[in-house]
Amino acid sequence: MLLPDKARLAQLLRRYRTWEQLVLQEPHNSVRRRRLDDAAYTLCVLMGHRTAHEAIRAAESYLGRSHRGAQARKAADVRDAARARRAAQAHKAAQAREATGL
Repeated sequence: MLLPDKARLAQLLRRYRTWEQLVLQEPHNSVRRRRLDDAAYTLCVLMGHRTAHEAIRAAESYLGRSHRGAQARKAADVRDAARARRAAQAHKAAQAREATGL
């Protein structure tokens, strides 16, 4: 079985965790939920599993996450959360501009 690039997989796993946190903050935000679903689907495809939970466990195992420091993961998660918030704000601003006809 072909395995994904570890750097790309780690990035995708961080993106999934970021969107997961953002969805927990705003559960009814359809944009955030769609982005979380997209990240989950991609993880499932890359890892060859049917559920996001199974894919995440497989990805963490493949990456050897148990050996990485929690502090490094947290720093990466904070960076990804900030990036996701900026993307959501930009999307919201674009929708507002579109609604006003600018």
